[in-house]
Amino acid sequence: MVTTILSPCGILGYGFPEASLQKAMAQKPDAIIVDAGSTDAGPHKLGAGVAIVSRQAAGIDLKRLMTAAREAGIPLIIGSAGGSGARKHTLWTMDIIEDIAHEMNWQARVAVIYADIPIDAVRRARDEGRIEKMSPNVPDLTDEALAQTHGIVAQMGVEPILRALKEKPDIIVCGRAYDPAPFAAFGILRGHDPALCQHLGKILECGALCAEPGTTKDVMLGRLDDTGFEVWPADDSRRCTLTSVAAHTFYEKDHPTMLHGPGVRLDLSQCRFTQVSEGRIRVTGSRMLDTPYTIKLEGARLAAYRTFVLAGIRDPLLIACMDEVEREVVRSVDAYYGGLPAEVQINFYHYGKDAVMGSLEPTPVAGHEIGLMFEVIASTQEMANAVCASVRSTYLHYGYPGRKSTAGNLAFPFAPSDVPFGPVYAFSVYHLMHVDDPLAFFPMEIKEVGV
Repeated sequence: MVTTILSPCGILGYGFPEASLQKAMAQKPDAIIVDAGSTDAGPHKLGAGVAIVSRQAAGIDLKRLMTAAREAGIPLIIGSAGGSGARKHTLWTMDIIEDIAHEMNWQARVAVIYADIPIDAVRRARDEGRIEKMSPNVPDLTDEALAQTHGIVAQMGVEPILRALKEKPDIIVCGRAYDPAPFAAFGILRGHDPALCQHLGKILECGALCAEPGTTKDVMLGRLDDTGFEVWPADDSRRCTLTSVAAHTFYEKDHPTMLHGPGVRLDLSQCRFTQVSEGRIRVTGSRMLDTPYTIKLEGARLAAYRTFVLAGIRDPLLIACMDEVEREVVRSVDAYYGGLPAEVQINFYHYGKDAVMGSLEPTPVAGHEIGLMFEVIASTQEMANAVCASVRSTYLHYGYPGRKSTAGNLAFPFAPSDVPFGPVYAFSVYHLMHVDDPLAFFPMEIKEVGV
């Protein structure tokens, strides 16, 4: 048995060249599978209930993929719908699919798998000792934290997707899913080694990021057989190399040779990467080890509100003393308000000096100009706006030693200069939950969409 899987891009809505899609479809893939979500950007999308990409971008990609899958008579599988995979995101994706089906005068059978976890179920699991932190920095899962959490999703493994595949739908829309799971499930359904399926899923879920030059906005192909798998880009201007594919195996992992997921402990220490032709790599040696079945929980709470300012500084005298100026600005603003509430944060970022790495920056040497961003985080938007305005006006007119002018410390690229960002979310749930049944928390329904 040989199985070919097409991965169009790293996240649904990122886009991909039409020429790459057509060239990949000419190689007769058995399924089109695309990841649609991530927590890379933090908890905001989950907390706010908004998508990672625009509806317009998701619609463009979906229409092209639905057309290709329909013409080839193969399934289209979408993981982590809408970005965060909560019910709201999943229904948002379904709404786009239904609009496309009606527009194209199609009828499609869609399996929808939800990934929302009841807070009471998480509380019971905690009380029974079946919850563990993802890292020591994760906050405790207190009743207060759960009460503040807007909703919780869990990363499904292959089992809910396998159940859906057996219904033979045209499209599967998964709520929050472990990124490799949709790819792995299809390979497992077709009888391939689960270890190879999981490893291939790890490689394909980011689109052509494992190629050179790498990108999440182009089409990749993967082919499973009895002893390994091969990967290659659809676009001839890209190629997979031993380094690029091996490096992507290490991507986003906390251990160089071990990959963990729902019911997955994948040992990659014996993997072999072989160049089988120009731009094409073969992988063998992936092994699955026994592990308890856990699902990763993700939940977000409203933490604060933010207002920020972008400005430029070109005076070398101010650049030389800006750390001290900022300390004095904060002291002045704090005194003006008679002592700021403890929850108010004032943060400065110096782009061109150390904004990216902060205190870890090994060469904090400023150039002739600095891009300054400062933010104020507070319990209300009104307070964030007020304090930010005070920081901005104080900094703008602060008299530092040697200053020649009487104002103009900051150059603002925008007017108004202060940008009310709105709600700030924090992860309140970022834990593993031990489960006995991989299907228990992932209900499925079959929907007929279109005419």
